[in-house]
Amino acid sequence: MKPTLQLKLSQHLTLTPQLQQSIKLLQLSTLELNQEIERFLLENPMLEREDGDGGDFSGPATTSTTPSSNESPTDSSNESQNNDSDNRNDRDNDSGSIDEGMDWSGTGSGASSKSDDDEDTDFQEFQAAGTSLRDHLDLQVALSPLSDRDRLLVRFIIEALDDDGYLYQELEELLELLPPELDIDLDDLAIALRHVQQLEPAGVGARTPQECLGLQLRAMSPSPERDLALIIVEQHLELLAERNFAKLKKLTDCDDDALRAAHALICRLDPHPGSQHSSEETRYVLPDVVVRKIRNKWTVSLNAEAMPRLRINQLYANLLQQNRGQGGGLTGQLQEARWLIKNVQQRFDTILRVSQAIVDQQRQFFDHGEVAMRPLTLREIADQLELHESTVSRVTTQKYMATPRGVFELKYFFGSHVATDTGGAASSTAIRALIRQLVDAEDRKKPLSDAKIADLLGQQGIVVARRTIAKYRESLNIPPVSLRKTI
Repeated sequence: MKPTLQLKLSQHLTLTPQLQQSIKLLQLSTLELNQEIERFLLENPMLEREDGDGGDFSGPATTSTTPSSNESPTDSSNESQNNDSDNRNDRDNDSGSIDEGMDWSGTGSGASSKSDDDEDTDFQEFQAAGTSLRDHLDLQVALSPLSDRDRLLVRFIIEALDDDGYLYQELEELLELLPPELDIDLDDLAIALRHVQQLEPAGVGARTPQECLGLQLRAMSPSPERDLALIIVEQHLELLAERNFAKLKKLTDCDDDALRAAHALICRLDPHPGSQHSSEETRYVLPDVVVRKIRNKWTVSLNAEAMPRLRINQLYANLLQQNRGQGGGLTGQLQEARWLIKNVQQRFDTILRVSQAIVDQQRQFFDHGEVAMRPLTLREIADQLELHESTVSRVTTQKYMATPRGVFELKYFFGSHVATDTGGAASSTAIRALIRQLVDAEDRKKPLSDAKIADLLGQQGIVVARRTIAKYRESLNIPPVSLRKTI
């Protein structure tokens, strides 16, 4: 065979860079979107934010505060800051409105407001910094009347504690970590551990949950319920976990009232004494859309705080226009900036359309709660809006909706369906809500089993298998019937 050249025409779909960017921005969360925009702002001088971080989105526009080609950016920014300062001073002097005189951002420029907020700011910074468990224990050790040698051993034990305050390493293992020349034995470490267990919070330094609860009970004043709770924790904790109250009463020779009081006391104990000094940071969700009821109709609007305000830098744009053909790389950066602004606007427009469609489909949920949730699939929304199902999936992932009933991810409103006797379908979310209602209203002495819950739902026309009930119950973090039983 001889090699030959052939020409062939074919059609295939190619994703343009603009379309690729649009798809990428659509699937990003609000936090990831802001990070991506910050990257563009650092790399592209043709792109800039409008004054302030919030507000409605706007495309390229020229305002009265935009610097002209004869005015340097520094002079313009200084003039804008002076104007903002003058306007703020005018509002501060106006006593007609309290809101106008307050700087809700916490970054007021007046000296008086700064001095008034110094104490609150310091307290908030102290709160944010917090005190770790080891620092809290070390402070108590420094104030204790121990010898230097004992104080070092106690701090050695403290360093071996985990974040919950437990000591999971054996003393023998800790002893091997110490240099032999210190002449320390197991008794010395045991004494140091007892010193640690006497520190606050009570229960720290325990090696098992049973020992942790016992340390907290021993730190309390003696009382009949405390003494009974201590016996249960140290000798019959497994029976209490199994809710075998009949055998507990027989072994401890107590009545229902005494056992109920001891049980309540044990439930008030903290099995993780070091958690109150945890340094975990609370993460807040910024909703993308807000749902309100206007004239008896649920309406969705974009959250202005989640929308970046971007525009073209008019100074560079004017310079590029005056020097046509000499812009070099600025021409491409100008096109990229326009693409980004358009794609960000298209992203929020798509989120708004999908959110409004979801609200229209789930309006019964907003009126009556979870029990009125109807089954909904991504395909239904995609067909209604003439979008691809993958597009709806990207829109509903890590996007949040603020409603009068709370903040929900858009994915929350989609769920599978369960058949009913009437030939209809019930949402899995509604079934979970019904299970929660049945469990909350049950007799704690005779809690409902999964089979009984299935029968009760069947009486309401909802056919659900027992295993499905168990799966939904576990997803709601509801313990099984044996662990819900009380005295």
